[in-house]
Amino acid sequence: MRPPGDLLRPMPIADDPREAAIMRRVGLRLIPFLVIAYLVAVIDRVNVGFASLQMNHDLHLTQSAFGLAAGVFFLTYFLLEIPSNLILQRVGASRWLARIMISWGLVAGATAFVAGPASFLTMRLVLGAAEAGFFPGVILFLTYWFPSHYRARMMGLFVLSVPASGIVGSPISGLLLGAEGFLGLHGWQWMFLAEALPAVLLGIFGLFWLTDGPATAKWLSADERSWLAARLQADRAASASGQVAALPLWRMLANGRVLLLTLVCAATVTISAALGIWQPVIIKSFGVGNFQTGLLNAIPYIAACTAMVLWGRHSDRTLERVWHNVLPMSAIVIAMVATLFTTNLVVMMVLLTVIMVGTFAPKGPFWALATEALPASIAAAAIAEINALGSLPGFFASYLIGAIKDATGSYPVAIMPIAALCFAGVIGVLFLRPSRSGVATQQG
Repeated sequence: MRPPGDLLRPMPIADDPREAAIMRRVGLRLIPFLVIAYLVAVIDRVNVGFASLQMNHDLHLTQSAFGLAAGVFFLTYFLLEIPSNLILQRVGASRWLARIMISWGLVAGATAFVAGPASFLTMRLVLGAAEAGFFPGVILFLTYWFPSHYRARMMGLFVLSVPASGIVGSPISGLLLGAEGFLGLHGWQWMFLAEALPAVLLGIFGLFWLTDGPATAKWLSADERSWLAARLQADRAASASGQVAALPLWRMLANGRVLLLTLVCAATVTISAALGIWQPVIIKSFGVGNFQTGLLNAIPYIAACTAMVLWGRHSDRTLERVWHNVLPMSAIVIAMVATLFTTNLVVMMVLLTVIMVGTFAPKGPFWALATEALPASIAAAAIAEINALGSLPGFFASYLIGAIKDATGSYPVAIMPIAALCFAGVIGVLFLRPSRSGVATQQG
């Protein structure tokens, strides 16, 4: 495996010898912290899948009731995404992102003390409100620092947090469930408490570590700050010809290109959100133990992490975005349909791995495509809208999986609505055209 610094090494696109050094310094300063922060966010969001292995019995939750409470997170998350990004644009990324981290950490820890279905559902609503705006906020924040040529890879590295959370969080969650009875608490309670603490600590650290933009980056020299600001300004000007026209907020919300981007986003976000919660339960249904479930659950995420880095890098090299979405998303549909025809754990693990690779490999190319298509005047609201509306089906998918499983007894049947949504996403992305006109020619 390559060392972390090598993954962040830029691919110079200009003759200016400063570029490689400056972009490497920016990448090493920002990306590792953001990756770790979002990794913790995803663990705190989806660890209910592991908690359910014990918690459902303790709280008397049916599969449908659990699916409803787990998915209701996305309702408040959806409602507050756009307001959160507009506030971030006003008050600055460092303070707002830190506030979000501290808030979700406190709420995630408090989930350890839910006493029944109603309180569990309430805490999931509050957690959605607390975390709302972090993902689109970081996507917007990265456009303040990285020109278009770097975005697929850098955004891909950031979203790497999601599959990495499965690698890190799965075995840890499985182990923490084994703390049943320690100091009078259930294992699932210890899991919520232990996995929430890093978010609060990272939020406090982020107040001092993050910088709103190049102009205030004291860790860059004056010459480096000036160069990067000019480079970003030239990049924005070069990309303008392929962008959605600047629109009033109400018209932007209904813009056809933005809605197509939202549909494509919804396909992969829904899969990662739903399977992040239900995949441990699906694996557990084959009769393995909690710790073994944690280890097996990590396998698809390991493959997805590798695919994200390689696929995002290839997208930046070719400056191609559309087919870098179409191909992996098509593989998802095929693998999901194939789950209908297997009852073997090994085959199911192979199919789940294909689904996870197809879900996460296009993340970097997708957000590069989206940000290249949006002018700065509407970027904050549009990115938030794409992520908010794209995340909303996660609520319905989580509930549907539980309800269909209760009705049919089959998890493969339960995930077919997600396969249909992903197929619609494949069709949608084919109507998008890459914004290459300015990007391909800009040399700094």
